Amino acid sequence: MRIAMLSVHTCPLATLGGKDTGGMNVYVRELARELGRRGVAVDVYTRAQDPQIPPVRWLGENARVIHIAAGPQEPRDKNSLWQYLPEFATQVRAFAAAEGLTYDVLHSHYWLSALAARELRAAWSVPIVHMFHTLAAVKDIVGQDQGYREDRRRLAAEGEIVRFVDAIVAATPLDKEQMVTHYQSPAEHIHVIPPGVNLDIFHPIDRQGSRGRVGTPCNPCGEAHMLLYVGRMDPLKGVDDLLRALPYVAQDLPADWPCQACLALVGGDAESTDEALRREMARLEQLKQELGIGELATFLGRRDQDELPYYYSAADICIVPSHYESFGMVALEALACGTPVIASRVGGLTYIVEDGVNGFLVPTGEPQSLAHRISQLLEDCQLRRQMGLYGVEMAREYAWPQIADRVVELYAGLGAV
Repeated sequence: MRIAMLSVHTCPLATLGGKDTGGMNVYVRELARELGRRGVAVDVYTRAQDPQIPPVRWLGENARVIHIAAGPQEPRDKNSLWQYLPEFATQVRAFAAAEGLTYDVLHSHYWLSALAARELRAAWSVPIVHMFHTLAAVKDIVGQDQGYREDRRRLAAEGEIVRFVDAIVAATPLDKEQMVTHYQSPAEHIHVIPPGVNLDIFHPIDRQGSRGRVGTPCNPCGEAHMLLYVGRMDPLKGVDDLLRALPYVAQDLPADWPCQACLALVGGDAESTDEALRREMARLEQLKQELGIGELATFLGRRDQDELPYYYSAADICIVPSHYESFGMVALEALACGTPVIASRVGGLTYIVEDGVNGFLVPTGEPQSLAHRISQLLEDCQLRRQMGLYGVEMAREYAWPQIADRVVELYAGLGAV
């Protein structure tokens, strides 16, 4: 079996935490590697953004990334890439023809890739499996309070995609329900298969050793309680709520509290070439100063995924304050490392975080509620330890070999052999 995966706008090998890099990159990379380990050949096609990067790079056994020249070989806003899709599809066909390749399935990720897949299916006559990862219709509704609007072209395209692809992968039952509600997607075409977690990478690591490796922001001696945020700096990620919660945490803790608490924020890059990301980073830095928490919160910038287990293991609590998450990969990774999670009661997070068992769920936009749960966990080390143990146990259900089995079963149901 040979699979052509399409990830037009972002490379699965990109460093996480940038404007367009996150859970989807991890998903594509880990699924391709797991399929490759079981003998399935996987070619991941992505748009070339840097002429210095080799056109072909191996992900692992039987799995590789192929950078396709389509438009300028430089980073571009993803919403502008639709104009290069015909060229992208043409160049993918040319690469496959030059190597004498045929494929059994097209597996597209994000709306841009599905449009390219449609052109390739017309040439290759193979089925399309698609995963949206996030839904424009839901993001558009949730983002209205922040003045965020989704690209109208994307909204229209997703309504078309649900009808022309052969199968859709939904991360959760809610994800499936939202596709049916907002796009009138045929329910029988939607298969609920959650993303997985690489337990060889994400597992509990000694806390002191982890802190020795990554340090403890605002307290180099490592005595502070460490709160952790991992993700993009994006208005829908709820970083505002987290920063606004910190003053309440400082008030809630007992006056004789022996250890201070500090927040490490992994993701984003103040020196990024992306103007929107730079503006968001500057805005959050300004908010931090206005709240008087300059010494309590530190923006660390992007980190390679191989470093993340040490950050998760060094932290006492991982916080995911998103206003929208179709799944919530960060929460799953943190739990796999034995770190309890406090997350917003939204989307896929409600399937990963079991309230009061491996963490807490809190309402969005309520910094005081978030602060209350943070303080509760900081003051109760036994509860943190117990929640961490439950988290590790739960994460085993999402091991990539089990998830890949379900994806292969889906491929087989479409006639792939």
